[in-house]
Amino acid sequence: MRELTYGEAIREALRNALIKNPKVFLIGEDIGAYGGAFKITNSFLEEFGAERVKDTPISEAAIVGAAIGAALMGLKPIAEIMYMDFIPICLEQLANQAAKIRFMSGGKLKVPIIVRTQYSLGRAHGAQHSQFIPSWFLQVPGLKVALPSTPYDAKGLFNQALKDDNPVLYVECSLLYRVKGPVPEEDYTIPFGKADVKKEGEDVTVVAISRMVHEALAAANILEEKGLSIEVIDPRTIQPLDIEAIIDSVKKTGRVIIAEDDCKTGGVGAEIAALIVEKAFDYLDAPITRVAAPDIPIPFSPKLELEYMPNKDKIIQAVNSLLKG
Repeated sequence: MRELTYGEAIREALRNALIKNPKVFLIGEDIGAYGGAFKITNSFLEEFGAERVKDTPISEAAIVGAAIGAALMGLKPIAEIMYMDFIPICLEQLANQAAKIRFMSGGKLKVPIIVRTQYSLGRAHGAQHSQFIPSWFLQVPGLKVALPSTPYDAKGLFNQALKDDNPVLYVECSLLYRVKGPVPEEDYTIPFGKADVKKEGEDVTVVAISRMVHEALAAANILEEKGLSIEVIDPRTIQPLDIEAIIDSVKKTGRVIIAEDDCKTGGVGAEIAALIVEKAFDYLDAPITRVAAPDIPIPFSPKLELEYMPNKDKIIQAVNSLLKG
């Protein structure tokens, strides 16, 4: 099978959507003439024209608001918010409008928008351009949240988002844009709420979110040389969350670590840990451990940012600590 980078897989999914569905259009800041801050939409303006690749002023609320209006009129907008840090600016439009309109209209109105965004942790972009805040959207019923970790997942989850009649927040990781992996040429989909076992194991389960899937796999390979067997679960979407796949793994290993790039307090890991306790407490042989970022703003200094970031070494330390306990 051919290999694409994570960024190329997203670009291919976007381009195929524009080719196959005339109702699809892109809207966002610098996505046209500049080709997107990370060049995902490079040359799309020349290929599809300004009616379908719309540059906007710097107003995240206007970008998502316009997308909602277009969706209500029967179009399929794909909005881009350049950095995840800027999602709170359009929170009213996304969480208080897009996510609720279908429910409040008794299903008569639909808002099938996709909001693409990325987080830049690890690129020294500073405290206001590096945040990973997916847990903020766990309390937004009606909004689906996808977090692809591989090129294969990036294309498949995006294609699933295209088919969804609900608003979807699609969170990319900029550190993964150049990561390569196999990607089929056909337009396959990956169902939302279906986790993937990235590596099977027997001793400890690591539930890893987005970039941390790669850190967890690197840790698992190192630990395997020492005779330890680590299972790595990638939820792929956190809303909906495939808690059953996680529980099945916990029943097998009895020990679980949740690895995430967001702050520990109130992070996605806190919700997953609570669900594990509710549904599988009797299967746990050790306390649930979270490997997450500390509760401080993200440092601008590259060296300090590296210290801030969760990584494979911190996962290995957590595994060793769990097994000693």
